[in-house]
Amino acid sequence: MAASTQEKPPEQVAQALVDFTLRGAFPEDAVSSLTIGAGELVPAIEALAEAKSNLQAEIHAINEETASDVNSWQANAKRVQDDILRSKALANDILKQADTPDVSGKRLQDIEAKADFLVRELNYNQQVQQALQGIKAVNQTLDQVERARDDRRILDALHLLEKSWTQLDEIPVSKSCRAIRLLDIRAFELKTDVHEVFDHVWNALVHVDVEHGSVSIRDTAEDEPMNLEDAVIGLKAYKEVDKRMQELWHDIDQAVIAPRMDISKVSLPAIRVTGGLLQTDGTADKTIKSLFTDLELIFRFLLENLPADLVESISSIMMPEVTTRITSVWLDSAVPASLKEMEEFQEVITVAREFCNTLKSLHLTGLGELQEWVDSAPRVWLGKCRESALDSVRSKLAEGLGQSKQVEKVEKQMVSRMEGKDLTSKAAIADVEDHGWDEAWPDVDEETEIPKSSKPSTDLLQPAAGEDDGTDAWGWNDDDANAEEKHEEGHGEKKDDDDDPTAAWGWGDDAQAEEATEATPAPSSKLAANQDQQATRELTLRETYYISSMPEPVLALILAIIEDGAALTQEGYENSPVTAAAAGLFSLPTLALAMFRAVSPHYYASDMGGSMYLYNDANYMAERLADFAAAWQERTDISTRARNMLRLDNDIKSMQSFATRAYSNEMNTQKIVLRDLLGGEQKHSGLSVPYFYSHALIGEQNLMQQDETESCIVSAAARVRSMAVTWENILARSVWYQAIGSLVDTISSKIITDVMELPAIGQDEAYDIAKMIATVTELDDLFLPSRFQQQGAGKRTEESDEVPTTAQYASTWLRLKYLSEVLQSNLRDLRYLWMESELSFYFAVDEILELIRLSFEDNPRTREVIREITHNPHPRQEEAQEEGQEAW
Repeated sequence: MAASTQEKPPEQVAQALVDFTLRGAFPEDAVSSLTIGAGELVPAIEALAEAKSNLQAEIHAINEETASDVNSWQANAKRVQDDILRSKALANDILKQADTPDVSGKRLQDIEAKADFLVRELNYNQQVQQALQGIKAVNQTLDQVERARDDRRILDALHLLEKSWTQLDEIPVSKSCRAIRLLDIRAFELKTDVHEVFDHVWNALVHVDVEHGSVSIRDTAEDEPMNLEDAVIGLKAYKEVDKRMQELWHDIDQAVIAPRMDISKVSLPAIRVTGGLLQTDGTADKTIKSLFTDLELIFRFLLENLPADLVESISSIMMPEVTTRITSVWLDSAVPASLKEMEEFQEVITVAREFCNTLKSLHLTGLGELQEWVDSAPRVWLGKCRESALDSVRSKLAEGLGQSKQVEKVEKQMVSRMEGKDLTSKAAIADVEDHGWDEAWPDVDEETEIPKSSKPSTDLLQPAAGEDDGTDAWGWNDDDANAEEKHEEGHGEKKDDDDDPTAAWGWGDDAQAEEATEATPAPSSKLAANQDQQATRELTLRETYYISSMPEPVLALILAIIEDGAALTQEGYENSPVTAAAAGLFSLPTLALAMFRAVSPHYYASDMGGSMYLYNDANYMAERLADFAAAWQERTDISTRARNMLRLDNDIKSMQSFATRAYSNEMNTQKIVLRDLLGGEQKHSGLSVPYFYSHALIGEQNLMQQDETESCIVSAAARVRSMAVTWENILARSVWYQAIGSLVDTISSKIITDVMELPAIGQDEAYDIAKMIATVTELDDLFLPSRFQQQGAGKRTEESDEVPTTAQYASTWLRLKYLSEVLQSNLRDLRYLWMESELSFYFAVDEILELIRLSFEDNPRTREVIREITHNPHPRQEEAQEEGQEAW
């Protein structure tokens, strides 16, 4: 026993004590049975001390590593312990208060408030728990969306996105919460990512190659789990059905439809459909039937390959645009402007109607414009005729006046014997043809030329009273004030007959004819006049004038339109699709003539004599239309309906009125220019002058009181000669004489008026005025009969023997000449002019007396002459009556 104890080292005892202390392990029997002495305790105590140190070091290290957690747990534990203590204290207080009935009201309120607080705390904790659970669920759903996106399961991804938005809405937290905002941002980004994937899949199913002109539509694509029906659901989910179909139509239009419908190209591509591929291939002709065939292929391809929802959306965008192009480009270009191509047009209508029915059978909408075109073919054709007619008039006018052409005006009139003699006694202007003149009028033959100014008008140029001119519809405003100018002559007012546009042919009333000749007295015997009036014969008046190149094409257009209208009333066109447009064709001449009246002044104004050409052209067109209307009623090759539908009377009157207005406006303009050259019209004249001459109207503008009177006279005369040369190769003789005579009369009237208004006339001033009058009277050479005589037409009258006819066309011409004589005469000569000559025919007593007072001093001789003239206001009246009786 002692031997075994000695053999056991002390470390075994120490280790057994340490193991028991640390782990509670019992030593083996051999060790536990040993007797422990003092020698074994020392090592055992040292081993226990070392184990203690190691254990403390390990605990210290662990404490350092878990210090924060321990502190947190300690703090939490402390708070929990504090809460428990507060709860216990609160519970004890409640129990005490319950055991104590005498509690104040304020104490009860505090207790209730604390109870409510606890309830709210519990509810808040529950809401926080629900919010955390909702956030976790949304996050998990979005994770599923990501997996569906990566797998290209678009519909699943969209459904999950929709589920996540629903879950977000159900979370009982404000949207401003950071966690909610982060989830919302993540959901939006995932939606964008899914949309990009959807675009890729959609382009794989529906692909349009604009460059190569092909359209591919497939129900499924390789390696893509989504089909076309699923794509429709995706479009609806993104609310992009209309937008996507508009983009698809735009691409299809650029790739296929627009190239096929571009009629301006030389060659057009044909359309070919192979399986799910639509493309342009080869070439097609430009017939409308071929176009409709290709369009039908395109529409059927879309109907067969696109889902119904997409077809409905794309057709609402596509069909209105396509039908507009068909009608406005292809069908309208096929509408003929006349009946010559009516068979081809009828075929076009038939093909268009069949195509419209085909589209209806395909259940396509938006055919309103095409259907309306098919149903209203007569109106469409009539509209094309109207457009073509108006455009033709515009284009012809835009070409300019062109080469002038000489035409002849022929008019037949029934005149009496007295009128016939009077006509033959006038100056040579117009040719006359004899129609049964008897021996009572031997001085009239086929070669006699007469002035038309001596014959009353047959109202050829005079518009009817109260007539509504067709040009009013084009916004024309007639300047009646210019056509009704009045000027003051001497001390009395007299209407300016030259402003009357109907005087263009020199046909005025009897009073005007008398002013153009030497005061013809009235007949003394009415019986002789009645006898002369009863003996009538037909007289043919002929005159030549010039027109531009514009009237002929306009007239040809109008006549062709009328002939087409008449043809539509014949039996051969009873089955024509445009038969109903016959009445409308007969209204087109009115529009064409209105267009001519509306725009022609602009084009004619560019020529020096444009206004007079316009006057001639309008009159020529009116004459031709009148002749055509008369011949139309005599035709037997047209139907009664066509004969009754032609109504050109108002158009003819409108053209005549337009012609007179053109003449009147030109004359007014030229007169204003002359008055401006002569120093301007006087302030009290009452004439309306355009603004660009208003500078000449400031104050009194007496020609005789200006510094450059002679220069003004020369300029005015030169202006008249310039217009005479310009109009000589345009106007008829009678019109030319009338127009130039009116300009000459403007100058003479101005001079007479200004001389009569002078405060005094000295001898030198009188001779200067007479000299200027002599310059003006040189215009007589414009009115010599030989001016219009052609070489070889007969023996030409020597110029020295010729008598100018100026006085016939300028009513104040002889008055001006006598004024010159008065200014150069002494009292004796002046008395002779009044008593023996014809001065009393052109000046009134008051005017002569005023001139005497202005020119002569007040002395007995002057007073004697004044008294003698006063007592003889009409010294040659009896002689004139006798001459008149002899003339009758």
